[in-house]
Amino acid sequence: MGASLPPKEANLFKLIVKSYETKQYKKGLKAADTILKKFPNHGETLSMKGLTLNCMDRKLEAYELVRLGLKNDLKSHVCWHVYGLLYRSDREYREAIKCYRNALRIDPDNIEILRDLSLLQAQMRDLEGFVETRQQLLTLKPNHRMNWIGFAVAHHLNSNGSKAVDILEAYEGTLDDDYPPENERCEHGEMLLYKISLLDECGFPERALEELHKKESKMVDKLDYKEQEALLLLKLGCFEEGEKLFRVLLTMNPDNYRYYEGLQKCLGLYSENGQYTADEIDRLDNLYRVLAHQYNRSSAVKRIPLDFLRDDKFREAAENYIRPLLTKGVPSLFSDLYPLYDHPGKADILGELVSKLEQSLKDTGGYPGSVEKEPPSTLMWTLFYSAQHYDRREQYDIALTKIDEAIEHTPTVIDLYSVKSRILKHTGDLAAAAALADEARCMDLADRYVNSECVKRMLQADQVALAEKTAVLFTKDGEQHNNLYDMQCMWYELASGESYLRQGELGRALKKFLAVEKHYADITEDQFDFHSYCLRKMTLRAYVEMLKFQDRLHSHAYFRKAACGAIRCYLKLYDSPLKSASEEDDAMSKLPPSQKKKLKQKLRKAEARAKKEAEVKIEETNATTVAKSGKRHVKPVDPDPHGEKLIQTEDPLAEASKYLKLLLKHSPDCLETHLLSFEVNMRKQKILLALQAIKHLMRLDADDPKSHLCLIKFFHKVDSLPTPVTDTEKLIWGVLEAERPAFSQLHGKSLIEANNTFLEKHRESLIHRAAVAELLYVLKPDKKAEAVKLIEDSVNDLVSMDGEQGNVRSWKLNDSITVHKLLETTLVDHDAASRWKARCAEYFLYSTYFGGIRSSANNQIQKSPANGAVGLNAGEDSSLSSNGRLEKLNALKDLHI
Repeated sequence: MGASLPPKEANLFKLIVKSYETKQYKKGLKAADTILKKFPNHGETLSMKGLTLNCMDRKLEAYELVRLGLKNDLKSHVCWHVYGLLYRSDREYREAIKCYRNALRIDPDNIEILRDLSLLQAQMRDLEGFVETRQQLLTLKPNHRMNWIGFAVAHHLNSNGSKAVDILEAYEGTLDDDYPPENERCEHGEMLLYKISLLDECGFPERALEELHKKESKMVDKLDYKEQEALLLLKLGCFEEGEKLFRVLLTMNPDNYRYYEGLQKCLGLYSENGQYTADEIDRLDNLYRVLAHQYNRSSAVKRIPLDFLRDDKFREAAENYIRPLLTKGVPSLFSDLYPLYDHPGKADILGELVSKLEQSLKDTGGYPGSVEKEPPSTLMWTLFYSAQHYDRREQYDIALTKIDEAIEHTPTVIDLYSVKSRILKHTGDLAAAAALADEARCMDLADRYVNSECVKRMLQADQVALAEKTAVLFTKDGEQHNNLYDMQCMWYELASGESYLRQGELGRALKKFLAVEKHYADITEDQFDFHSYCLRKMTLRAYVEMLKFQDRLHSHAYFRKAACGAIRCYLKLYDSPLKSASEEDDAMSKLPPSQKKKLKQKLRKAEARAKKEAEVKIEETNATTVAKSGKRHVKPVDPDPHGEKLIQTEDPLAEASKYLKLLLKHSPDCLETHLLSFEVNMRKQKILLALQAIKHLMRLDADDPKSHLCLIKFFHKVDSLPTPVTDTEKLIWGVLEAERPAFSQLHGKSLIEANNTFLEKHRESLIHRAAVAELLYVLKPDKKAEAVKLIEDSVNDLVSMDGEQGNVRSWKLNDSITVHKLLETTLVDHDAASRWKARCAEYFLYSTYFGGIRSSANNQIQKSPANGAVGLNAGEDSSLSSNGRLEKLNALKDLHI
């Protein structure tokens, strides 16, 4: 570095490098300018000056200087290395790798460049290149521990675990017998545990167990040692030894569910699907009775038997489990027992049990068969559980009665209002749910969780402005909405995006959905620093798990929701494109001169106002930052805060396809992925890709009404295509003819017959009948009246849930709303839609969509029976004061204390 410079300037060049490494950028810039006064064309100095400027957020100048430096000295590895660092800082990893490779052609043994290249290869999952680079580093510096470990990890990631084991054993062969010293025991122990996990992964559990016992004295983490030993014994079939070890582990932590699972496996009493014979249930019951006596303070040992016990034994165990938790007042009891509601018959037993406890508490003040009196709060928590039970069973009237009774009993418990809000959400009264959630929030303004619940309810009720004001109460001062983005508050962005999408504000919806996508890009980027850190600190097992997690990151539910939302926005944009500038000019030219002038003035004023507001916001943020830290940090201004530029895309389907590719790669087993793939590809006229989506839909769920809709619509479209002319069209036609018999639904049937067969199979289901009716209208537009009659003939019968007959009807609220929209928009029969709405209002009494008689649409102010607190519905202009309370004080005129 700086070899072509005189000694004085060469020392200055070293100072530039040192200043860059110590982040003293002004000092480095001064030294660079001193050299460039004498040697203005010195390539390495120009490059280092550019790199320094890049760290000072002067990117354009930085790129110009680095390119100029490279042009002046193409054979300098420093210039190429700096160019690579510049690209790396902008996340242009592939370009950075090219620059590093060019630098290595000039200086193939440069350790720093090789290390930087290996980090990029790990980030980009260029595993073969990663192995090569790590091997080169090991060859150059074989006495460095990190190079041995890095080479082994590279082979492991490249699916060559046995080679990784050989490398680790070779490294151990270079160590002294008394290694490690006291200050390296943790790191060495982690390396040994990593090696044992590798042996197990490669299919050598005997060697792994032998190695574990051999190196026991060198391992610091004794708990991890015991866990690994127990799992290896289980895998090798040494059940007696494994049982003893799992019992030892249970003495250390009797609430660890994995230890109980391991113990059951050792005793031959474990089933993946949770199904057991009567004999196995008896043996398990005896086992857990002994364990419960031994670990009487463990909650796990009492909860696990509820999963496998049945009938009277389940009733007894459930009562013993529930009673102390109701006495203690554990709000999460229902969440704990929620999975049991999917077990046949257990929901009925739980309902009967809680009803019996409730009645006994009301009659005697204590539990059945007990002479001791319970505290008054026990009845309240019993009613609290009972309300959630009936809510889960979709018996909303009873649920609301129970929760109102609990609120009347103790009006100061916040959880009661939160649960009532959730019940109202399920009934379809989103405005009242938001009002109740806000009431709960106002009872404890310092509770972030309750605040978040309130925000979620407001967004579900499409009260976005109020939700934003409520959400920012827990953010820092200044640019509050940006704080929500900086905190990667994805649940908020998704709920907000969905709300905007429902309201037709596609720009704002896209802005929120793409913000979530950006968070996932940042999470992917965040792994970069760990490539060197984990090898240095020897957290190798956690490192490999982190890389596996990153590889499946985009299969996470939040990303899937964001991608699906973005695709739906782009599909709407394609179906209803925005007016172009010329069309708007034409519309304006038709206006009278006076109106045209007024409109232009109005637009100019709005633009100026928005610009001024943005500037004021930035100034406030900067002032706050300066006041707090003494430093002025200017945040970049968002040039498109409302997503207006996002919706001006020329090709919405191309944008949708970007996210569709990610969904197809990472969420191939999700029905929504292939439904969207079908919609996008049909619009793009990609017939074979649409056929592929249909095949996936049939594989995942052929009985889903959406799958059936796509299948029939696809072949209806194919049947209407013109006769193929070109070779490509003939080839596509041949594929379609060959694939059509593969669909059993269409085998030897016309589309009308296939549709009728589907109806016969699902005649009792409302949503399936609606799909059949829609297809009948698509296939035979003249049979619109028949299609409408098919929907109106649906019967909302009482159905059983897990054998319980009673008050639950077959129609679901969301399905009924979907049917109403179908009648209104697709079948375009407004009379039928009105009749349907009136009919559903009788079934869904709390639904604001259908105008049920008990909904907040008919009762503008929701008043709690307990304390008279008010919640404002969606239509009211409500605002929040600085402490988060509603400022509409006149609404509190009826408050009684």
